[in-house]
Amino acid sequence: MSEFPIVSFSQILRRVGRFEPRNELAEYQFAGTYSFARGIFRGEKKLGSTFSLPKVQRIRSEDFVYCKIMAWEGAFGVVPLECDDCVMSGAFVVYEIDRSRVDPRYLNYYFKVPVHWENIGRQSTGTNVRRRSLHPNQFEATGLPLPPLVEQRRIVAKIDELAAKIEEASTLRQQTAEETDAFMDSGVRAVFTGFNEPKQRALGDLTTKIGSGSTPPGGRASYPASGVPFIRSLNVRMRRFEWKGITFIDRNTHERMKGTQVSPNDVLLNITGASIGRVACVPADLIEGNVNQHVSIIRPFPELDSKYLMYWLSQPSIQEFINNEQKGATRQGFTKSQIEKFQVPILSLSEQQRIVTELDALQAKVDNVKRIEVETSEELEALLPSILDKAFKGEL
Repeated sequence: MSEFPIVSFSQILRRVGRFEPRNELAEYQFAGTYSFARGIFRGEKKLGSTFSLPKVQRIRSEDFVYCKIMAWEGAFGVVPLECDDCVMSGAFVVYEIDRSRVDPRYLNYYFKVPVHWENIGRQSTGTNVRRRSLHPNQFEATGLPLPPLVEQRRIVAKIDELAAKIEEASTLRQQTAEETDAFMDSGVRAVFTGFNEPKQRALGDLTTKIGSGSTPPGGRASYPASGVPFIRSLNVRMRRFEWKGITFIDRNTHERMKGTQVSPNDVLLNITGASIGRVACVPADLIEGNVNQHVSIIRPFPELDSKYLMYWLSQPSIQEFINNEQKGATRQGFTKSQIEKFQVPILSLSEQQRIVTELDALQAKVDNVKRIEVETSEELEALLPSILDKAFKGEL
């Protein structure tokens, strides 16, 4: 347990109310609180005539603020410099911090520990679970372990030092992830630029089906908890099918959408939005399924290996072409006719399968690196909460 004495917030915070009447002709820079104690953010500017609040309150840099109706979800934070002189509604409680007793950075870090704001926030009262309110008197009666100011500053400096190292490691991990993706792209590029001018055929002549689906009436609100898998663009990652986030449609809807039913090993291509161009194969164990309008099904003849086509579509030059076409003046997505016109290099089936085996082996190595990256990322994310926990137990 902490060796520091518990001091109530009423002893180190002074409630202030810098309220001013709304001026319809004035422009106000609003601020708000993130949930889960992620701090204060600078919001939008609003002309006084565009909102109905009779008055607003000013906040200052290094004030402490919480939202009464969102305290249960961690809406606490110290005001950063970029939010100085912003305004908030009366739903927020604003305090000046007694800097002779508490360092604002120490207070800010304290509230980044989930158990701290959860213990305080759960005192909120009210019948509506999402509109429970934490009265200032309740908040001020609670407290925190408070060492001498010099010790607070030592703790903050140590946390800052360790947090900087974690951030540096996270940046390096992100760079590694980007380099890993680039490595796979370069491998695919090398394979398909190494051909000696093979024969090409239009993709439309090599497939039994090219087409996208639709969203059933009612959209996501109509998706049952189980049924026939319904594939959306988020399930089509680059060269990988993602089961996470899969939704379902009922059997009757699936039968009505016969034209967009998928088969194992179909090639799926995202044709709209930010994920346009991502391509994957339907897993062999997905016996039946359907797709929405953002995903195109490409079903090759036996002479064209599905994974060979998937890898060919994933190469950087094809991805660049798809993205450039999407940026056309009025085009809303990549069309069936555009897909049909792709000129695909045709090799013998055995040669296609050799290429697939080579790229599968490379992808397996990349996936292994990514698995390690994910594990590392999770470890890094757990480090700061662990450091903060030790800090406020007097163990740092």
